Amino acid sequence: MDALIGPHLSRQTRGEKHPVIDFLFTYYSLRPAQLRRWHPGYGVRLTGPAAHEYWDYSGYRRCGDDAEADPRLLAQRRSMLEFTERLLTGTAARPAQLGCFGLHEWAMVYRGGEQAVRHSSTPLRLGPDGTDAVVESMNLRCTHYDAFRFFTPDAVGRNETELRREDQAGREQPGCLHAGMDLYKWAYKLVPLIDSDLLMRCFELAMDARELDMRASPYDLAGLGYEPVPIETASGRAEYVRAQSALTERAAPLRTELLEKCRTLLVR
Repeated sequence: MDALIGPHLSRQTRGEKHPVIDFLFTYYSLRPAQLRRWHPGYGVRLTGPAAHEYWDYSGYRRCGDDAEADPRLLAQRRSMLEFTERLLTGTAARPAQLGCFGLHEWAMVYRGGEQAVRHSSTPLRLGPDGTDAVVESMNLRCTHYDAFRFFTPDAVGRNETELRREDQAGREQPGCLHAGMDLYKWAYKLVPLIDSDLLMRCFELAMDARELDMRASPYDLAGLGYEPVPIETASGRAEYVRAQSALTERAAPLRTELLEKCRTLLVR
């Protein structure tokens, strides 16, 4: 984990912001110190002197000289387990849609002026007018509510469907970049019932999905070493779909694994 987040921690120490990676620690609420803490998952007892530090961790109980995830968590997290199981079941059952081309980031700044630019220190690659023109040249097909809710007012009506929070479990689909990224969120919300091995693999997927997300965005990130995926061109859209498909394939077994753990925990 240190190898994955070490550069972020170094920048944090120096007070430096990063428009790509910081998202993983601002939008997603798990702090680096929590991410670095190892959890074996529910039903595994920790023994030996190193187990003693877990006595003070939230969600654990002391068992003599040992420690384990507190069984009371199964009841306390039941609603989260049920929601996650329902959401992941529905997502996995739907066909992947690969025609959004990452336009959600463009829709977040469409006709919004400077106040809509989410990364004020990072210029728009095509400028405001060029960005607006790209949005107007294609259909918005976003299926992810937590991206849609940041659309500018002028972009909301351009989406094929007006999304609502209460419909989220019925609309998520596996081709969505953010649905794959959010596997990390659903996993950490269930820690320590979920083990750190699965959490780390979901985090790695989220890191790679975030990189594609921003490379295909309207922002110019070349100065940070990110080659743009120019979705305003046919070749750029094809490149995006290829990368999106690869991430979709990586997300599928992680979704299945997390779903199976949720179902097992609900039974227990």
